[in-house]
Parts: sequence; structure tokens; C-alpha cells
Amino acid sequence: MNQPQPVLRVPLGRDLLAFTRLLRRLQIRHRVVEEGDSQVLWVLDPARVEETRMLYERYPDGDPRGEVQATRSPRGFGLLAQLKASPVSAVFLAVTLLLGLATELGDNLALIHYLTLQEFRLIDAEHIAFLDLDISLSRGEWWRLVTPIFLHFGLLHLAMNALWYWELGRRVEFRQGGVMLLLLTLAFAAGSNLVQYAWTGPALFGGLSGVLYGLLGHCWLFQWLAPNPAYRMPRGVVAMMLIWLVICLTGVFDLLGFGSIANGAHVGGLVLGCLTGLLGGGLARLRRS
Repeated sequence: MNQPQPVLRVPLGRDLLAFTRLLRRLQIRHRVVEEGDSQVLWVLDPARVEETRMLYERYPDGDPRGEVQATRSPRGFGLLAQLKASPVSAVFLAVTLLLGLATELGDNLALIHYLTLQEFRLIDAEHIAFLDLDISLSRGEWWRLVTPIFLHFGLLHLAMNALWYWELGRRVEFRQGGVMLLLLTLAFAAGSNLVQYAWTGPALFGGLSGVLYGLLGHCWLFQWLAPNPAYRMPRGVVAMMLIWLVICLTGVFDLLGFGSIANGAHVGGLVLGCLTGLLGGGLARLRRS
């Protein structure tokens, strides 16, 4: 038997009537009880807990304009509703997928040439000569600080990064808006790429992993300082990602012949994300107090 789960805890003075009307319209079974100086909203169907949290983050005062359709999937937001609610995440992923296909997942060197941090030319089948980054930047090619995140070397690499960006990016977009998500993505991209460059020197690397670790660190520490439904992650997610980072740092994948991991980008993204999470969460906590 499914057990009710607490989803929201808000002050007694907060009017939840309009929001509970939205829940009734969407047929999300719930109840609100008073506990001390707070109201706690319980959802009776565990499969709809995360949906309810995201609904409250997006529509805390209900949905008077009828933007949320009652004909959605019973287990959460339907695809069209999710795309409408997270346009920046959706557009960014569309660009990532298109560039992944255009670069033939790492095989189209003619296009990859324009997206790498450093411009390069082939010497022979096994050797690449890189141009100094300073020279490219002096030519005004500042996009190179960001564009390596669109390079993916294999379908699994692209699919996993896209799924994680959709999961983490939507949370930031719900809580802090699309503009903030875009700014954080660009900052984490440039920062993690430069850390990777400092870590290994000239090398051909790419992927969204540095940005993902940045978003993870941002949500993690923001939630620690200013708890909110959007940044509350399932148990074990942060621990799993940190354990994966440590395993990658050991170099075991290089030894097993699975290819190099952009550890510098992972570490750089995580550190930057933790810093932005501390800043954003600290400011949110001050506003609440």
C-alpha cells in the first residue's frame, strides 16, 4: 500500500487554497495538516510527489490562467508541458543534440575544428598540432571557451549528459529562471574548460560533464542554505556523483582502456557550482530572514 509523503512545509500564514485547487484539478490526492507553526502538505500517491514539488515551485499561487493541462500523464508532467515550463533547458538540449549529430559524435573533424578550445590541424593519422589558445582569443574566437561542451564522443556520452542536463537544468530554471540557467551554463562551461586546459595542457576534449558538476554543486549548496522543493534531490544522487568523480580521478578508466576522462573539467565545474550555490543560497536565506 502506498504511504502518504510530506511534500511542502510552509508557514501558517501562507494561503494554500489556490494551489490545492490546482492539485484537485490535476487529480493529485493530498491533504494539508497543521504541525506547530507550519502547514504540511501531504501527497497520497508517491509517484506524484516530485510533480507536486515542481508544481508548487512554478505555481505557488495556483494556475488561474489554466497553463497546466489536466490531461497530463498521471505520473507527472507530460512532455509538452515540461518543454513549455523549461524552454531554455529544451532549446539548449536541442542545440547540443543537433551539434552532436552534425559532428558525427566525434568523427567529423572538419566541424569539430571550429568547436574545440584550441584550434588544431592534423599532422598524420595519429598526431594533432594545437594552436596556442592565446592566438585564437586574440583573433576574437571567444566562443571556444564554451563550445567544447557541445562535443560528444559516442552516443552513450551524449545521451547520459543530455539526460543529466535535463534533470538539473530544469530545476535551476524552475527555481531561478531561464536567464540564470543560461548564465550558469556559460560560466560553468568556460570555467571547467579552462581548468581542464590547465590540468592536461593541449588536448582534444569535450562534453557537458563540467557543466553538469557545476549545476550539481549549485543545487546542492543552494539547497543546504535555502531549502526549496526544486533543489531537493532524491537521496544518494549527490553522493553517487561525488563517488563517480573520485573513481574517475583514480585513473582507472585510462588503465582499463576506456579512454581519458576530463577530470579537470569535473573538478572545476563542481568547485564553481559550489561557489555559486553558496552565493545564491546565502542571498536567498538572507531574503527569507
